[in-house]
Amino acid sequence: MSGRKNLVILFGFVAAVSLISSAVTAMLLSCHYSRLQFDLVNVICGEVLEQEPEMKHIVSAALKEYTGGNADGVEMRDVLSVLGYRISDFSDSSVTYDSIFAITGFLAGIVLFAVTYAFRNKTEAKRIEELSDYLEQVNMGKAVVLSVSGEDLFSKLEDEIYKTVTFLYQTKDAAVQAKNNFAENLSNIAHQIKTPITAISLSLQTLSEMPVRKEYEKDRMEQIKKQLNRLIHLEESLLVLSRLDAGTLMFQKEDVDVFTLLVLAADNLQELFADSGTFIDIPESGEMAVTVDLNWTMEAVINVMKNCMEHNVGGIVHCSYGQNPLYTEILIWDEGDGFAKEDIPHLFKRFYRGKNADAGGNIRGSGIGIGLALSKEIIEHQNGTIRAKNLPNGGACFEIRLYKQ
Repeated sequence: MSGRKNLVILFGFVAAVSLISSAVTAMLLSCHYSRLQFDLVNVICGEVLEQEPEMKHIVSAALKEYTGGNADGVEMRDVLSVLGYRISDFSDSSVTYDSIFAITGFLAGIVLFAVTYAFRNKTEAKRIEELSDYLEQVNMGKAVVLSVSGEDLFSKLEDEIYKTVTFLYQTKDAAVQAKNNFAENLSNIAHQIKTPITAISLSLQTLSEMPVRKEYEKDRMEQIKKQLNRLIHLEESLLVLSRLDAGTLMFQKEDVDVFTLLVLAADNLQELFADSGTFIDIPESGEMAVTVDLNWTMEAVINVMKNCMEHNVGGIVHCSYGQNPLYTEILIWDEGDGFAKEDIPHLFKRFYRGKNADAGGNIRGSGIGIGLALSKEIIEHQNGTIRAKNLPNGGACFEIRLYKQ
């Protein structure tokens, strides 16, 4: 079908150019023959008058009879011009008809060219629309195979689009498979960790029930308990991340007041805040609702608050929030040393530990490096974003934006 359209367009352009060329040629030939006729008569009359000057009136009368009469001429070098004649006076009716035909052919060529040009533009616009519809279907995940429309100017583009889309589908399938494998591996690791954790917990419980003979043994048991709690948290976080990666973690969204969300998150950290001597400031800025899963969003906020607390011991963790037509913004910041500049791009990566991290936990970026990654996954799965930055006057700040649907 496209091949026939291309032939029609080509024939139209060729016919239009041929008509225009023929019309222009006919007009030029008509003018040329009229000029030859005028020059021929002019030469003959000039020779006659040169030999018989007294025949001027006879020649003039004959010319007037041939041309149908004419006014007195202007002074010119040639005889006919002196007698008041022009080239058009010697153009017979056939020449006039030739001119009419030439003009008609020229106009017809122009019209045919315009029609063919419009038809070509319409055909190209239709092909562009077809390719645009196909790409739109690809973006919606509905298109797999591109229908072949024949050979035309867009055939190469069509082939390249199909190759690109096919490659993207293959890449997507490979990425999904890799993500599923990663999620499965995380889940397996978490379950494998759970077994020794349970054994250690039971052993620790048994030791706790026995009388402690020495003070250092009590300290050792506290250290073991602390590390065991970290392992339990790691195991739980890995299971959550594996569910997020596999897409099996369902969020029960509801309208939640932002102030309530922040207060509930702080209440879960009340004991840790008290032990570290850190305070949290949550001013009430009016009723503002977000549509999120309360429990999981609270988990994300808890991880952020805990990060600020751990690196601002004895200080104040500040919170604020606001809302506009596009999103609700929650800011959580501290008065600590802030982030190392080279750490900022990697803070939300899984298992990332800061450049200056150590086992003491006093340097920002230490720990198992999974809390902020989990917060990022939870927020982003609810149409939100989270980013970290340093404040101009010192301290680290987390910016959470929950966009409206």
